[in-house]
Amino acid sequence: MAQKLLVGTRKGLFVLQKTSGSPSGWAIDSTHFLGDPVSMALHDTRDNSLHVALNLGHFGVKMRRSRDGGNTWDETAVPAYPPQPEDKKDEKPWTLQQVWSLETGGADRPGLLWAGTIPGGLFRSTDGGDSWELIRSLWDRPERSEWFGGGYDRPGIHSICVDPRNSDHISLGISCGGVWQSRDAGANWQAFGTGMIADYMPEGRQEDPNIQDPHRLVQNSANPDVFWVQHHCGIYRSTDNTASWQGLFAQPSAFGFAVATHPLDPNTAWFAPAVKDALRVPVDGRFVVTRTRDGGQTFETLHRGLPNEPAYDLIYRHGMDVDSSGEQLAIGSTTGGLWISENSGDAWQPISAHLPPIYCVRFMSA
Repeated sequence: MAQKLLVGTRKGLFVLQKTSGSPSGWAIDSTHFLGDPVSMALHDTRDNSLHVALNLGHFGVKMRRSRDGGNTWDETAVPAYPPQPEDKKDEKPWTLQQVWSLETGGADRPGLLWAGTIPGGLFRSTDGGDSWELIRSLWDRPERSEWFGGGYDRPGIHSICVDPRNSDHISLGISCGGVWQSRDAGANWQAFGTGMIADYMPEGRQEDPNIQDPHRLVQNSANPDVFWVQHHCGIYRSTDNTASWQGLFAQPSAFGFAVATHPLDPNTAWFAPAVKDALRVPVDGRFVVTRTRDGGQTFETLHRGLPNEPAYDLIYRHGMDVDSSGEQLAIGSTTGGLWISENSGDAWQPISAHLPPIYCVRFMSA
């Protein structure tokens, strides 16, 4: 199977394929849902299906699935919230605004999918997306009343990590609701944020795990006890399965949205730095990726092949991915730029400068 890359954008899904016939080594193989915003795309290696979430604004959220590599697509069920009880009418409406994350269950759970949404609901499908159920054990927790929006008006679940050692062990990143874990397939939940500091909160609340804003949460496959978080207020790493977090100092900035971790090396991770919350552009107009290879003790600035300053591209939280070897990285920007590195970020090759704004990039595993 030729290696491919899924690129979800504001105006469609682009599937790129590695090829020797292109100067960059990659070319657009196919285009789907042209003109429609694609908030998330997923390749399920267990049955080779593709899943796409569309955010059609006035027409709502739609889901599509392909079982033949994208040649044809079926409309599938959309995660739906139950009727809002009378005693909850004072809450904002229980309506789906966006599917912000899609992940498969473990290899031992064929057909199991997880979906994270705005406004902060987690959904599970046991039939490959034909139907969805809201995980009420999380939705009904009293702590949810304190969650609030980060980049959107409502809170959202943007990161879902399924432990490769145990499919019942699930970790979530929620903006702004912190890091939550379940060890029993979603029956019970606990928030973990010891060591995280939310400097946007008043004194006395800054260490509260329930109001932290992880922009992106990733789990290392080689050592699943290691997690990395690009937080609103810095970069954090956990080596004890999220029980505690260590803040890391990074230059040119510890602010950003995206993070990827090397699948074979828990000490290596990549980030896409920006100035700060109120100034979401690269530092000094210099578009770079940073990398640590020693667990966050030091950071390298990687720039070769990326645009020279002034360049004001920003990478969204799902706009960076690494392949299963840890050698190939892809980044897609808010201005439609797409770059690939074949050597862990040491050098980058531009693939396109003219795609629509990019929401997510994901390598398709063989």
